[in-house]
Amino acid sequence: MKQKRFSDGLGLRLSRQALRVLKERGIFAHSPVSLEHQHLARRYVVRGLESGGAVGDLGRYVTFAREDGQAMECLHPVEAIGVNGLHAVVVAPALVRIEMLRKERTYELLITRHWPGEVSDGKRPLLKMKVLFRGIHGRLELDLCGKNKSQAGGVLPAFYSLAGEEITIPKRFQEAIRAITRAVNCVGCSHCHFSRVSKGEKIRAENGLPASQDSKENALAAEVA
Repeated sequence: MKQKRFSDGLGLRLSRQALRVLKERGIFAHSPVSLEHQHLARRYVVRGLESGGAVGDLGRYVTFAREDGQAMECLHPVEAIGVNGLHAVVVAPALVRIEMLRKERTYELLITRHWPGEVSDGKRPLLKMKVLFRGIHGRLELDLCGKNKSQAGGVLPAFYSLAGEEITIPKRFQEAIRAITRAVNCVGCSHCHFSRVSKGEKIRAENGLPASQDSKENALAAEVA
């Protein structure tokens, strides 16, 4: 019987068995993105969850970038109960999702762009998607959880075509791929690896101050559908 597989819109195409193993090993990476309406700003935005981590020989992580490949400011970080789960909420008019799966030293990579379609006759638009890069059976002959841990964050896997030729990851995303490669080797992960907190909110948090009014309004607008 053929196993059910999921579309690229929901993230990497993983079998039910793979998803079950990840759940049993305690890795919870949420790859689907959603289209939300901001009532205050009167616009549609895309919402995603930076999440995931690793447990020794297995890792899965989802992060997000701007369309130019640079790190995004998250709406807010999340201090979750447990590890290898949710780390931050990201909301933007358009975003690039980056998802990676690692089994020992074999890597799978999917980079997709997501944005709202055109609004027509006041109807809710479709959530558009485009695959920017798909890496299958990539290799990185380093133990980034162990003896080669010091190199984590500075290296990325190599991916090849069906003919055995190396496929170059788009240059603008290489920083993000180095970060997510580190993330899928971060055992017991409890923090973001690429998304960042805005400087203003970080300063307020460090001084024990409440979130700014703008941050609260943005969060409310994003959470209300």
